[in-house]
Amino acid sequence: MAKGIHTEETLEALIESHLTGHGYVKGSPADYHRTRAMLPQTVLDYVQSSQPQAWEDLRKIHHDKLDALFLDALEKDLNQRGTLEVLRHGFKFYGKTIQLAVFEPGHQLNPGLWQQFEQNRLTVVRQVKYDPNNENELDLVLFLNGLPVVTVELKNAFTQQTAEHARAQYRQDRDPKAPLFRWNEKATRSLVHFAVDADTAWMTTRLEGSATYFLPFNRGHKLGAGNPAVAGKHRTYYLWEEVWERRSLLDLVGRFLHYQSEGKKKLRLLFPRYHQLDAVRKLVKAAGQAGPGHNYLIQHSAGSGKSNSIAWLAYRLSNLHDQHNQRVYHAVIVLTDRRVLDQQLQNTIYEFEHKAGLVEKIDKKSDQLAQALQSGTPIIISTIHKFGFISDKIQSLPDRNYAIIVDEAHSSQSGEMASHVKEILAHSQLFSHLEKVDEDNDTTDQLALRAALLRGPQANLSFFAFTATPKFKTLEVFGHKVNGQPAPFHLYSMRQAIEEGFILDVLRGYTTYSRFFKLNKAIADDPSLDKRQAATALTRFVNLHPTNIAQKTEIVIEHFRACVMHLLGGRAKAMLVTGSRLQAVRYKRAFDHYIAEKGYEDVRCLVAFSGEVADDQMPGLRYTEVEMNGGLKESELPDQFASPNYQVLIVANKYQTGFDQPLLCAMYVDKRLAGIQAVQTLSRLNRTCRGKETTFVLDFVNSTDEILAAFQAYYENTTTAESVDPQNLYSLRYELIEYRLWTESELNGFAAVFFKLPVDKQLSDHAKLNSWIDPAVDRFRHLGEEGDERKQMQEDVRGKLVAYRNLYAFLGQIIPFKDPDLEKLYAYARFLLRKLPRLEGAERWEPGEDVVLASLKLRKQNEANLELVQGQEGTLEGPTATGTAQTKVVKEKLSAIIAVLNDKYGLNLPNHVENLLDGVQNELASQADIQQAARANDKDNFKHVFEPAVKDALLDHHADNGEFINKLFADEKLLKTLCELMMDRVYGRLTPAPLPFRRIPVEQARPFVNCVPAFDLKVAAGDFSAFQEDPGHYDWVELPAPLKAAPGLFVAQVVGESMNRRIPNGSWCLWSAQPAGTRQGKVVLAQLRDVTDPDTGGHYTVKVYSSSKLPTEDGEWTHESVTLSPDSSEAGYGPIKLQGDSEVRIIAQLVQVLGV
Repeated sequence: MAKGIHTEETLEALIESHLTGHGYVKGSPADYHRTRAMLPQTVLDYVQSSQPQAWEDLRKIHHDKLDALFLDALEKDLNQRGTLEVLRHGFKFYGKTIQLAVFEPGHQLNPGLWQQFEQNRLTVVRQVKYDPNNENELDLVLFLNGLPVVTVELKNAFTQQTAEHARAQYRQDRDPKAPLFRWNEKATRSLVHFAVDADTAWMTTRLEGSATYFLPFNRGHKLGAGNPAVAGKHRTYYLWEEVWERRSLLDLVGRFLHYQSEGKKKLRLLFPRYHQLDAVRKLVKAAGQAGPGHNYLIQHSAGSGKSNSIAWLAYRLSNLHDQHNQRVYHAVIVLTDRRVLDQQLQNTIYEFEHKAGLVEKIDKKSDQLAQALQSGTPIIISTIHKFGFISDKIQSLPDRNYAIIVDEAHSSQSGEMASHVKEILAHSQLFSHLEKVDEDNDTTDQLALRAALLRGPQANLSFFAFTATPKFKTLEVFGHKVNGQPAPFHLYSMRQAIEEGFILDVLRGYTTYSRFFKLNKAIADDPSLDKRQAATALTRFVNLHPTNIAQKTEIVIEHFRACVMHLLGGRAKAMLVTGSRLQAVRYKRAFDHYIAEKGYEDVRCLVAFSGEVADDQMPGLRYTEVEMNGGLKESELPDQFASPNYQVLIVANKYQTGFDQPLLCAMYVDKRLAGIQAVQTLSRLNRTCRGKETTFVLDFVNSTDEILAAFQAYYENTTTAESVDPQNLYSLRYELIEYRLWTESELNGFAAVFFKLPVDKQLSDHAKLNSWIDPAVDRFRHLGEEGDERKQMQEDVRGKLVAYRNLYAFLGQIIPFKDPDLEKLYAYARFLLRKLPRLEGAERWEPGEDVVLASLKLRKQNEANLELVQGQEGTLEGPTATGTAQTKVVKEKLSAIIAVLNDKYGLNLPNHVENLLDGVQNELASQADIQQAARANDKDNFKHVFEPAVKDALLDHHADNGEFINKLFADEKLLKTLCELMMDRVYGRLTPAPLPFRRIPVEQARPFVNCVPAFDLKVAAGDFSAFQEDPGHYDWVELPAPLKAAPGLFVAQVVGESMNRRIPNGSWCLWSAQPAGTRQGKVVLAQLRDVTDPDTGGHYTVKVYSSSKLPTEDGEWTHESVTLSPDSSEAGYGPIKLQGDSEVRIIAQLVQVLGV
């Protein structure tokens, strides 16, 4: 070995040699000014050469004093504004704006800018004595035009020194008060500090002595932390060959680094982590080369900094030009539901360019979105839902290219909602092009083909979808193919995030509890009940029982006090996840009672749930979140929970996604979690903060196998199982045609009406749609021979229609089907399904006083570190070519149901039985052959398919449940009983459920004479508007005496509690679409174009109408305001107040409540 070849100095020299060979200048440490923290002569040389005229003008004023005066002024400005601000925007000196750097232009249109860019001077200096107060040296400092931007401490494993020693050196031996490292609330000098050895790299933007926090800056290795080996190079070669490369470093300073601020106070300087830098640059490069019309999936784990990645990407895409100097995208649209991202994007981009109007967030009316699109705002932030309300507000948009960044991509953004976006933004040339190339097709086929092509990829739209947990559809729609399977364009895995310390592994120390109970029947009668519904009600009865709540309350509070509350200096928090709002209410009462009884003063809890809850244990009382939290407003809850005042948060379907509270150290789970919901819920725990090293999970419901399986899918790489074969669509289509439910002329007649352009639609089209659907409904009623054969055929048809509808909606977004027949059948099937008759349903039963809880015991089942497997690809299952029907009622005696439950949950049963049986049931219900058998057979015949399948499924779990499986198969009677129970449940899930009302056959229907339409509420409220799909109805129905049918009347169901004093939840009501007289004080059915109803969460609502009016100059009047008020016994609903009536459309007025 040559002398010294293994030393740290050799590594320094190698880096210096590479940089000076690629655009850097070698500097002398003697040229560095320790007090000014710069290379003064390099600064002066750059300004003189890049801005000669300005410098000459200043020389005439200051003569020989110019150099010193300029450096003094620059030093003062740097201390006040910071290096980053001065480099980006220059500084004022005696009336002149002096630029200290010029960053790379986004196009080639101005050669002068490129000449100025090339004049930038990058300097590398070794062994810099940086501190006026000592002789300490830094290994490397990188300067931009004489100002320090990067400092580096290098270590070498051959001399038994690593990057950890470099970090310790920064923390212990580098004085943060030295001018080079100086930081205050408004400014910082050097921008980023790297601790590097031959294998790993770390970085920080602020030195704080022993509190200095370093982030890993590594490429990742085999989906985990670290760096891969590279032939002939160091593992960290990418730093000097790529990241510090001349154009790269200028790009980082100009377009990446930015401050996270609070008012005028700069909290921290953000330098991209390697995966963020890599993702943004690769996305921009790919988009620049490929142009619009391509999709990109970015699967970045929680803790990856997706918000910053989106901000950096949006800014760069908005200024991206192709090789012909044309903008690749005319606008960038960010689809998000996170308010924090709105402001973060604006603040970040403002730091890059001090210009207003670059970013507009759509946080008011949908008109704001329409105006932003029409005016060409470069970056628009909106929710995807607003696109469904602007089609009538935009006459036409210029043909533009759009980059659409989807924050937290999920299935709703890869479904019908995405079609609204595509329809509004797609090129207008699409339809004219179809007219030219498809002259053989008639207008209807052209319109159907246009709808099909709008559903698929668009040549002018690129989607950039960010998510940590993609679903099957997300991967298929946004992913790109690798070896035939969809994959993310860029991946930052959960494993790497855990190993790099950006998130915690919440499966460490995971504790499960098993519950054993026995029920007794407390009445003499033995009623026959819906078996599935009764079993669910009985389980719910146990979940809500005071004994169950009390035992778990004691476990949670005592565990929190003993194991959690002392963490983080006493600031640690916990969350209890409950299965229902009522359960959350009872837990809150139990917590408060237990804490008071014990005299604890160090634990207080908050509860979070929506609306108002009644509890039959407390007659006459109703509970709200605000009341139970002592008057705290909902908006105040996150801040109050973060304060020292509260330690535990009890939640029911709130704060389980999108809630980041780093102080959360424990989670107590009393709710069934599965798949992506388990990952999202438990990931509330994984956020890091200083001092947080461990987490606790106590799970009362789920098994470790279920939780492990859910996390394994997203631990490293996620892909899909075998892709869906598009030919399945044609197979399903042919199978459906064979039933002869419709004729070709009926299908084409429906399509001719349905696919009309909005400007051509008429109110009479509603009747025409029904007239083309009704013959198929009538034929459906008379399929096959009366009896079991008819029932089987009907359910087979229904299943195939559902399967075709779902499969086409999915595949249509991936494959640009150029077949109008597929699109026409898709539209026809959607509306036909809404009118097909269903079986009658069962009454709801609750245990009440019919059942008592005889005994209950909680037992700690397992406490272990759940180990995720490295190298195991997560696989997501997609839709099958078959459909599932709704539940058929199965009656059984209450005593038998209780006996089965006691057998299942009894004290003598082994652990995991509940989870085992539920898991097997879910496995079987998801299998295509089981689904097909359930639809095609009665239960007796279904048994021959199901019994061997369930036995095989149980044996597959023998390794984890051997004792129970052995006992089960040794007892033939017990095995038979269990198989029958499982069969009842699975068959019930896969066979159809009813729909109320006596229907009038089509041949007997005399519309509005002996019958009226029964609409789906959402469709009825749509009322032919241009921004809602064409309405359909369930059927023609007969009104109960003495009511009589009349034009304008229709029936629709109301769901929700906001009008329960007048309309009980689930009631069917009679409405008039042509009411006479004033609406004041009347109950109306309204469509809210851009407001969400707090009851249903939709854009349609039933409320009491009132308004105020103002006279106009022409003697008419206009609405000043419209108020839609609830009439509810629950206090959680408030009025919806609107300015004017432009955002509301009154569809109909209530005539009478018909009944539930």
